[in-house]
Amino acid sequence: MLEIVLIRPGCTDYDLQGRIQGNLDVPLNERGKACVQQIAEEIRGLKIEVVYCTCGEPVTQAATILAEALGVKLRKMDRMQNLNHGLWQGMLIEDVRLKQPKVYRQWQEHPENVCPPEGEMLSAAVQRVEAAMSKLLRRHKEGVVAVVAPEPLATLIRSYVAHEQIGDLWKALEHHSRWQVITVDPALVHAD
Repeated sequence: MLEIVLIRPGCTDYDLQGRIQGNLDVPLNERGKACVQQIAEEIRGLKIEVVYCTCGEPVTQAATILAEALGVKLRKMDRMQNLNHGLWQGMLIEDVRLKQPKVYRQWQEHPENVCPPEGEMLSAAVQRVEAAMSKLLRRHKEGVVAVVAPEPLATLIRSYVAHEQIGDLWKALEHHSRWQVITVDPALVHAD
């Protein structure tokens, strides 16, 4: 069995403001860096062999801090950028709810059917997750690896490897801790 330690990067100023970050490169703030240091201490005893990270500045910053603190290698996952929220990026979530209530509600209930203005469909990010995680699962059949990914990409990864429903992507950080261990049998995870 393989254990994947799924880690969400520390916060950015956009997170604190309730803004949609998407695939914008907003760096970790001081609070975010401190959070990553705390996570490193919390997971130190898990015997992580390698830290993988998706694309983006806050993720790369967090993964670098973690890999250095744990004394393990850092590997970047090719073409694993976060979901492009298009014109929603940089907006307050509350503004999207007020200005586009129907689309906001659809995003909560059926995000796979919504394309943010000038953004991308969730299915495009799901395809990236399936390709990258399939490659990782072929490489690692057992042991412990860490994967650092932002929301909603982290939720898509969890959904894929744990066979779970996606749920409300706006509230993903509220429903899941900053890190979690997912036990995976790589033989049972198949890309469609």
